[in-house]
Amino acid sequence: MNGISGLRQRTTAPVSKTANTDCSSHPTIPAVNPFVHNIDMSAYDKIKVYILTVILLPLRLVAVFACLLIAYLLACIGTIGLSQEDLIHKPMTGWRRELRTVICWWMCKMFFNMGFYRVTIKGIRATEREAPILALAPHSSFSDAFPVVLLTAPSLVVKQEVQEVPFFAKLINYTQPVYVWREDPDSRQNTIKEIKRRTTSPDGWQQILIFPEGTCSNRKGLITFKPGAFYPGVPVQPVCIRYPNRLDTLSWTWQGPGALELLWLTMTQFYTYCELEFLPVYVPTEEEKCNPKLFASNVRDVMAKALQVPIIDYSYEDCRLMSKAKKLGLPPSIGLIEVQNVREEFGLDARVLETDFLEKFAKMADASSGLATAKQFARYLRLPVEHPKAMEIFEIYDSDRSGMISFKKYVRGRCTLSGSVKNSTRTNVSWDVVKQRLKLSPQDLETIDSFVTNLKSDANENDVLDHLYAAVPEWSWIVSDLCNSRLP
Repeated sequence: MNGISGLRQRTTAPVSKTANTDCSSHPTIPAVNPFVHNIDMSAYDKIKVYILTVILLPLRLVAVFACLLIAYLLACIGTIGLSQEDLIHKPMTGWRRELRTVICWWMCKMFFNMGFYRVTIKGIRATEREAPILALAPHSSFSDAFPVVLLTAPSLVVKQEVQEVPFFAKLINYTQPVYVWREDPDSRQNTIKEIKRRTTSPDGWQQILIFPEGTCSNRKGLITFKPGAFYPGVPVQPVCIRYPNRLDTLSWTWQGPGALELLWLTMTQFYTYCELEFLPVYVPTEEEKCNPKLFASNVRDVMAKALQVPIIDYSYEDCRLMSKAKKLGLPPSIGLIEVQNVREEFGLDARVLETDFLEKFAKMADASSGLATAKQFARYLRLPVEHPKAMEIFEIYDSDRSGMISFKKYVRGRCTLSGSVKNSTRTNVSWDVVKQRLKLSPQDLETIDSFVTNLKSDANENDVLDHLYAAVPEWSWIVSDLCNSRLP
């Protein structure tokens, strides 16, 4: 048994890491999308919002802006005479450091005026020496800034885009944050180096506060923790955030109400509950110090157990795929393929999944369901649905024999076939020979010939197959199998 034919029996349905999770540690993963949030408001809720918009919202806005303005002016005073380089390379001392507490007091008053009246704090916060890093989760909203000011503004690890947010950019900068440039390939390593430097420095840096998930979710589970802040191998104190409100007006996800709508709905509630729970300091083992991903995963397990929510192996990269799928006219949820696990297993770059894999899958998938049938797949290949090669590849992709290909199955199947082609002997063959071995009817042959003719345009005859492989990667495996199979 060889080529793609041999792969049909070796390919099985992928098993998510989450499926093997010990149920005694935390709940098993439900069929939920952590990046979608809908607010179901009753008639009472709607009437209350409309009334408080007229009566209470204007007063709250004035009070919120006054507190924010005072905090902003204090931050401006506190940074007089300091360059950005000063803020990055050495911690604030003396009156500037004490001013941070005053600024946080005014920010707490700002959130109080937004309706955050009831705050519960459980557990004991560790000192800088006991735990140089605080890990807060789940990260669900801009309102997570409230726990930050309650903790008197430790140094944040934040995306560089926050520097463009009016007022808050100056306040965030006062925490002496570690900025992350998501589009810069070197930013990840630079961030890790800076976190290591601060957590091991004798200069007296304040604690570093991280949101290890790296993006917002709806708090129905803990998504993958990014390992960057766990590279220093220092003790970490997990801090759980809860908003036990009847109506969730806080979750700011990739699909759902926007920031302004959430802010409006939150400020037109009578009050908003917030709860912080400091868990015991997590001291890494020697194995975890050498393996930051294991360290991050184990901390996530501890927090998931405390929160009584499942772990979900999605990440920021899955959000990007959701956004790309929406732009291509597909259901955004098809982008949830556990990108981090796919990258580790197959060595794929996340951007390749967006620009190559997803764009090609969009050419075959149904726009409403985001799935592809055998007929749609064969049409994408420009082969008749009953052709053996079309069926062989479809069966490899359709690992659970459901009769449909999802994007996740497409990615795993294509990666599997790619490895098969790399391990096979590549034979130089002309397009005419390939057509003969396909054994197509004249009508089907005309269809594929017309497609190839449009691809090659001004290309040399020798480039025809290369153009075909680039347009429809499956053809490289079809040709390889045809050439390496014994002819009848």
